[in-house]
Order: sequence, then structure tokens, then C-alpha cells
Amino acid sequence: MGSAAVAGLAFAVGALTVLTAQQRKHGALRLRVGCTEPSVHQQNTTLIAQQRLQFDMLSKAMDDPDLAAVLDTFDVALAPRTLRQYLFANAVYTNALLFWRVGNFTWEEVHGHLRLICQNPVFRSYWEATRPHRASLLDASDEARMGRMVDKLIRDLEEADTDDWWVVGEPPCE
Repeated sequence: MGSAAVAGLAFAVGALTVLTAQQRKHGALRLRVGCTEPSVHQQNTTLIAQQRLQFDMLSKAMDDPDLAAVLDTFDVALAPRTLRQYLFANAVYTNALLFWRVGNFTWEEVHGHLRLICQNPVFRSYWEATRPHRASLLDASDEARMGRMVDKLIRDLEEADTDDWWVVGEPPCE
């Protein structure tokens, strides 16, 4: 083999070595980024799993007054039936929040869904009873934003001059 061929082979081996090292480095970086920045799919999967766990716990509490007592954080004593209703209202609200977070509802769709939910007097009572619970939410959080939407919907519905509740209130900008 001539010196030019040997030099070419040495160059190719060197280039492949550098390329392999770079690929390993990039692969390690991709793994690190993948571990620190979960994909939207992973985030949604986690949110859905957490929602399932929360609903399972709420369901057990709705079925068992002893467990419901653990979740009774209201300022006034509630009848067991009312507490179960409030726990279910919480499940309905957090389900709407989850649907919006994972993209099953647009902001306008969640507004329409919540407008329907706000028609229910039990939900409205629950909402008022949990006002102190929402006071500590970070203003920019998803739940605080949605809570402000519900507050406005309830005000708009109470002030409406029409029985056509489905046309009351404008969805806030997302």
C-alpha cells in the first residue's frame, strides 16, 4: 500500500474516531436534556395519572365519611351529604382544568363547559366555600387563571338580564 493510501486510511480512521466521539457526546447530551425536560406527552401522561389518583381518593372519600373527614377543610361544619357533593364538585372542576391543560379543550371550550357547571347551585356553593383555598394560588398559575374565569362567570351569570345562560360571559383571552 502506498503512502498516499496509508495517509488516506489514517485520515478516515481519525475522522471516524472524532465522529464517533461526537455522536456519543451528543447522545449523552440528548439523554440529559430528555431527563431534565420531559416531553409534552410525558407531562400530559403525568397530569392524567395524577388526576386519576386524585379522583380515586375523592371517590373513596365520597363513599366513606371517615375518609371524607380528612378532606373537610371548610370553615363551617358540613353535613356528610354536602361534603360528598363538594368533593364531587372539586372532581368536576379539576377534570375541566385537566382537559384544558392536556389540550382536550381550548380556552373557549373550557369557558363554555364551566359556564354550564356554574349553573348548578351546589357547584356555586362549593365555589364560594373554597374561596379561601384559592387565596394562596400563584397568580400566574393555570388554576388561578381558571379560578378567575369561574369567578367572572358566576358574577356574569348573577348579573345577567337573560335566562339564556349559554350566551352569558365572554371567554377571556388565553
